Amino acid sequence: MSLPPIDIGLALAGLACGALLVWPRLVRARLWRASITPLASIIGSGFLILGPILTDSFGTWGIAAMALLCLAGYLFGAAIRYNIAQIEDGHHESPLSRHLERIASWALAFAYVISVAYYLNLFGAFAARIFGAPSGELARLITSGAYGLILVAGLTKGFALLERMEQLTVSIKLVIIAALIGALTVHAGIEWDHGTLAQSGTKLGPLAALQLMFGLVITVQGFETSRYLGAHYSAPERQTSMKLAQGIASGIYLVYVVLLATSFASGSFTLTETAIIDIMRTVSAVLGPLLIVAALSAQFSAAVADTNGAGGLVAELTHARFGMKPTYLLLIGAGLALTWLADVFQIVSYASRAFAFYYAIQSALAAIRARSAGASRLRIAGYAALGLLGLAAALFGTSVES
Repeated sequence: MSLPPIDIGLALAGLACGALLVWPRLVRARLWRASITPLASIIGSGFLILGPILTDSFGTWGIAAMALLCLAGYLFGAAIRYNIAQIEDGHHESPLSRHLERIASWALAFAYVISVAYYLNLFGAFAARIFGAPSGELARLITSGAYGLILVAGLTKGFALLERMEQLTVSIKLVIIAALIGALTVHAGIEWDHGTLAQSGTKLGPLAALQLMFGLVITVQGFETSRYLGAHYSAPERQTSMKLAQGIASGIYLVYVVLLATSFASGSFTLTETAIIDIMRTVSAVLGPLLIVAALSAQFSAAVADTNGAGGLVAELTHARFGMKPTYLLLIGAGLALTWLADVFQIVSYASRAFAFYYAIQSALAAIRARSAGASRLRIAGYAALGLLGLAAALFGTSVES
């Protein structure tokens, strides 16, 4: 019995990606190792919910929306890359920039708290699908259990084991994403041959569309992790690796959304946090279980990384007066409150606004440092404009259900 063409495309893409990820020359490449952390952060859980949200809300125009999100992420990344270079140089720091840097670090620690809730609530939602139809109550119970596991690990120094698991989960996630794109490519080719490719319009007016885009910043977030890898990589390496990670992630996101938005029309599926499973089951029966595995691995590893990141940041900012373990307790408490008081799409919006505020501060810092360094007026104005854009996203971003 021969395999369907879609399953063949799925298998070939997954195997090719897996072979590439274990290629010794790539594994040993320093630039690739530096790019793995930001790449894994960008192509995280956002990948699973972003496609259905854009397709349902924007129709075929979701392709343009995805391009704008990637562009915004790249520009915010440019501001952070400039800050990396200026901090390394160290000649243009002022009391104001040092004060803003501290505020930015606190903002990032706060953003991590919300992002952990985002990751683990998606973890719960996808895990609940193992037991059948979506169940909000079951998903919240699973999320609460995951928080408990992370808390126990953090309090008993069990993070070392969980962090080692992260390297494996990143590879699993990338292989499954490659398989998904392979399957969608064959599916779109069949639709093209039959003349049934979808085309649909947006449900939203210009203002509502812009506010929703602001609320989706979290889905292209993650590149800022390069900013904090100074103990392992030089400033030029971190700048180049961030560009590489953002370039690869943008290419994957755009191909994914192009294939999804032209294969499925707006309103042709029910939008939930796990809608991608139902959509992909119509493409291949194999994809549903694979996506659950990808979701569970991606969400849990990302939650562990951000929990550790929040604990480390708070300890550093308070000069170890407030340690990592008390931070874990506060983080888990806040996350459980979000879990039981908000839905996943609301948490996505909250996390986006928190990261947008962090990007606004980083952009303001870039403008201040550029002015001190005697940079061109165009560069200074560009960073200042990015700061205003980040502030607008922090203030006006909305969830998909608003």
